[in-house]
Amino acid sequence: MLLNLPNRRKIDDPWKIYVTCSFSQSCAAAVPNLDMVEGVDNVKLANHLDRAVSNIGRQPLKVSVQVNTSGEESKSGVNPTDCVDLVKHVKLGCPNLEFSGLMTIGMPDYTSTPENFKTLLDCRSKVCKVLGMAESQCELSMGMSGDFELAIEMGSTNVRIGSTIFGPREYPKKK
Repeated sequence: MLLNLPNRRKIDDPWKIYVTCSFSQSCAAAVPNLDMVEGVDNVKLANHLDRAVSNIGRQPLKVSVQVNTSGEESKSGVNPTDCVDLVKHVKLGCPNLEFSGLMTIGMPDYTSTPENFKTLLDCRSKVCKVLGMAESQCELSMGMSGDFELAIEMGSTNVRIGSTIFGPREYPKKK
C-alpha cells in the first residue's frame, strides 16, 4: 500500500503517481507523496485534499475531476450534468489544489467507449466555456489498455494502461 512503503521520497521529489481515490482519509494521508490525484468526484474529497495540502504546506496538488460517463452505479464519478459545478469548486474554492483536467473510466467491455469519450469531450467544452479556459488547459484522462488507441484518437492526453504492463487485474470474489 502506498502509505506503508519504506523510504518514501520527500515532497521536493514527488512520485508521479496517479490515484483514483474513493476514501478521503486515505487520499489525504498520501498527499505528501503524490504529484497528482485523478478521481476527485465530490466536494467532500476536494475539501479533504485541499486541507491536507494546506496542513503540510506543500505546493498545490494537481487534481482531475472524475466524471461517470457510463452512468454505471458501480462507478465513481460526478454526473456529467454536475461536472461544471465540481470543477468550479476545485478551481475557486480549493486554493491548494490545481485543476488539471477531467477523467473517466468507460464500460468494462468497451461497448460504449466512443460515447463515454464523447461525453467527456462535451464536459470539457462546457467547463472551459464557463471558466474561460482554453481547452488545451484541460487534460483528458480517458482510455485504458483495451481502448487507449481510440482514446488518443479522440483527444486523450493521459491513458491508463496498467493491465498491459502488469497483466490483468484480479478482483476478489464477492461473497
